[in-house]
Amino acid sequence: MVTTLPWFSDNLPLYLAPMAGVTDKVFRQICRGYGADVLVTEFVSAEGVFRRNQRTREYLDFDPCERPLGVQLFGAEAAHMAEAAKHVVDWVAPDFVDLNFGCPVNKVVAKNGGSALLKDCPTLTSVAKAVVQAVAPLPVTAKIRIGWDADSVNAVRVAGILEECGIAALAVHGRTRAQGYSGEADWRVIGEVAQTVAIPVIGNGDLFSPQEVARRRAETKIAGVMIGRAAMSAPWIFGQIKHYLATGELLPPPELSERWNVIIGHCRTHAENWGDEEQAIRSMRARLMAYSKNFPAAKVLREKFQHVATLTDVEQIAEQHLATTAIMSDFVGQAFVPATA
Repeated sequence: MVTTLPWFSDNLPLYLAPMAGVTDKVFRQICRGYGADVLVTEFVSAEGVFRRNQRTREYLDFDPCERPLGVQLFGAEAAHMAEAAKHVVDWVAPDFVDLNFGCPVNKVVAKNGGSALLKDCPTLTSVAKAVVQAVAPLPVTAKIRIGWDADSVNAVRVAGILEECGIAALAVHGRTRAQGYSGEADWRVIGEVAQTVAIPVIGNGDLFSPQEVARRRAETKIAGVMIGRAAMSAPWIFGQIKHYLATGELLPPPELSERWNVIIGHCRTHAENWGDEEQAIRSMRARLMAYSKNFPAAKVLREKFQHVATLTDVEQIAEQHLATTAIMSDFVGQAFVPATA
């Protein structure tokens, strides 16, 4: 394995996947606190950076405690991508720049961005070369899907092209663009990519448990893993994975009270950063739905989360949920106490 990225020198690094509307500064720091090794921003429009759009620049904000951190850019115009990458380096000095060649969203693909470049290798090549040259010696990484659709799975070829362009590491999501997030991730293709190139390959897709991470690591030559949707509902999964890889033991999730503290803290900090509590908490509704997965009485929680508008709303739901769960736990415990003579 050839790399200029120091976090690949020891254990399997755990990446938090860049997710639009999810991996903002607040959530990234929560995941770092639970053991995520490498963070990446939400994807950022190169055109927005190139035109110095203020809203776009806000997506670049991060704190020193988040390093190592990369800024992910998407776009299809090589000259603009290169110039945007140089602006990003000048503005915030990330540890690396990441290129998004995997996003399946229509509004990105319609502009020939994201996974659209998987079927336009000449443009993909020009973009990768331009950015690598523009920010050298800062490392540039990339993220791809395994292909555009089932009839054009070309991840091995694309990986080889990107390696030749000077890409320092490659994350591979094991689905095609046509799949979106349906079906199963194809780890056979991820393994083929890892066998083919000398640069580190980070595997991504359907990693929802420490056991699954361990299995994929054993089956392939991946140098790292990227956790996305699993972290949305359980950011503590990073610590669970590390513990399992080191000891073979499964850590239980945090106590319910700790999980609620994470949720309330996330809402509070998000509201403080937003400056408008009601708008901030309303914008958190989808995130709260994700957090509720695997909670006791999750369906009831989701119904309540649809209507939250203030931090007090969330705190009251937490208080009621903790009290109800404690009562039910006591009731179940008492129900199974054997009778004495």
